[in-house]
Amino acid sequence: MTRRVQILVALALTALWGAGIFAAHAGGHLRFLDRLEATLTDWRTQVRGVQRPPDLVTIVAIDDTVVKRGGSYPLPRADLARVVDTIVQFKPKVVAIDLLLVDRSAAIGDATLANTLATGPMVLAAAAIFPSASENVAPGSAGPLAVLPQAERFLLPLPAFADHAEVGIVNVATGQSGSPLSVPMLFRTRDKVELSFPLRVATRALDKPLTIAPDHLMLGDRAVPTDTDFALPITYYGPRRTIRTVSAQSIFDGTLNRAAIENRIVVIGASVAGGGDFYPTPFDSLMPGVEVVSTAITHLVSGDGIVRDHRVHIADALAAILLPMLLVGLLAWRRSALGIMAAAAVMIAWAGLNAFAFTHGVWLNAATTLAAAVPPVAIFAGVQLWAGGRRTQYLAAKSRSLAQFQAPAVQEWLARDPNFLSKPVRQDAAIVFIDLSGFTSLSERIDPDALQEILQAFHARIDKAAVDCGGMITGFLGDGAMILFGLPAAMPDDAARALKCAIDLHRGVDHWIASLPSAIGGQLGFKIGAHFGEIVASRLGESHQHITATGDTVNVASRLMEVAVQNDARLALSNTLLDTADFHGAPDGVLSGPLLAQVRGRSGVVTVWFWRDHSGPGQGATKAEMID
Repeated sequence: MTRRVQILVALALTALWGAGIFAAHAGGHLRFLDRLEATLTDWRTQVRGVQRPPDLVTIVAIDDTVVKRGGSYPLPRADLARVVDTIVQFKPKVVAIDLLLVDRSAAIGDATLANTLATGPMVLAAAAIFPSASENVAPGSAGPLAVLPQAERFLLPLPAFADHAEVGIVNVATGQSGSPLSVPMLFRTRDKVELSFPLRVATRALDKPLTIAPDHLMLGDRAVPTDTDFALPITYYGPRRTIRTVSAQSIFDGTLNRAAIENRIVVIGASVAGGGDFYPTPFDSLMPGVEVVSTAITHLVSGDGIVRDHRVHIADALAAILLPMLLVGLLAWRRSALGIMAAAAVMIAWAGLNAFAFTHGVWLNAATTLAAAVPPVAIFAGVQLWAGGRRTQYLAAKSRSLAQFQAPAVQEWLARDPNFLSKPVRQDAAIVFIDLSGFTSLSERIDPDALQEILQAFHARIDKAAVDCGGMITGFLGDGAMILFGLPAAMPDDAARALKCAIDLHRGVDHWIASLPSAIGGQLGFKIGAHFGEIVASRLGESHQHITATGDTVNVASRLMEVAVQNDARLALSNTLLDTADFHGAPDGVLSGPLLAQVRGRSGVVTVWFWRDHSGPGQGATKAEMID
């Protein structure tokens, strides 16, 4: 499978994963993502910071001060009637009582409260009772209202109270963290639909008709965007009492400020420690339920709520599919730090966009997108690292294999300069040739495996001598080799190192032949020629290139091996090489000459010297011929 096909398969699987995560979460599964989303929502809310709410609502709190005065909770109905009566006298837009008036109390108190409720615009709280912790939709339901939370029944105020006021359901929807993230606007039983408490209050305060559209609500001519189940997402303005709050005790003390009530929405609710309902929110671990409800009322009336409607869900679906594909694509595009940096930049940009949208009133889901993006990106990156490790091992093995065919210095030079010797270069260099004698006839008589072992041992000695002296073997010629001194760059001691290599080869190969069985070693000999001069270094070949040297110097070095044999010697050195190397003899060796030799295929003569190892095992096998 080609890499392009692999990437396309990875992108397709990533898209399927993202779509599956979004669909599963939208279908009510993967509930752990709700907890993650609640946490991320708290963070985004805190990043946005405390906001000043529209000054539309006043909370009249039945707090600890009131309870201490009266000595009991719930507040006696007669005292509640006094609170409501005082508020009505200050002419509010609407009075919303966030207390469940479902039980009878003293007859006089109930009658007094009922009469008071008839004196002004009132909305009373009711509660939805659900058969279980989950709010299910009845099977077979159809139409836009099918998505509403279905209650077993509604816990309504006493008829004596409900006859004088409108009623709204006060339940809120909490996430797995316990923080209310939305307030359902509509509830239903099998045969009845009820408006929520905040929606009743807002409708009465605005005095505009309510229209239920398929995917949103209309208050008059203004659209109220809701979630898919007609829930109103809420975002908190700040900690408790951020919305204007006064104690009900100020009514009993006669200190209530008329300006806090007149022409405003007044919500009466409990904030008694240990008695009222409290919820954790991003700014406050104990937010009174009445302030949560008041936040929803403010959103509805002012239109400053956060948007999480069907268009936002479409954007969430696209993000869950496209963001992971983009990240995987970036990692595939550049399998390096650049690809990782690009993917990280995209993730940071997405996080910034998500936070920016939240602070500007659009709630994009973060948890679902992360769940869609992180696993495939992590898996793909892991596979990339594994494949990269395998590829690194392969390339290292390949490099080690290639290193056997190229000198280390040349390898390093080619790594730094891939165009090295792409054009021929003229320079001075030293050349050493070595060749086995008698190998061809020997190969006709012995086993091929034994023959290979002989060649391997011979080549190993050549390789060691070349490496020790800093030479480059340009090629093994079967039973011989050519060693070049002067690449990748010419050095002042090239001739001296070539001379040392030639002498080391003489001694090493001589001892090796002597160590072979007489039936083999007796058939073998060797010859070495070394010369210094100008060469042409270049790269030859197309698909398989090799570095080599050509020119008269190379030809002379090769022919010097013949001169050595003709003069009963094993090592022939040109006078040019000796002069350049400034050679004055070596221990345990004798230099004889000079000889003015005619080299085959070349006009003119070459001054040649012969070096013999008097301490070697093969000394005395040849007789030198000297010419003065």
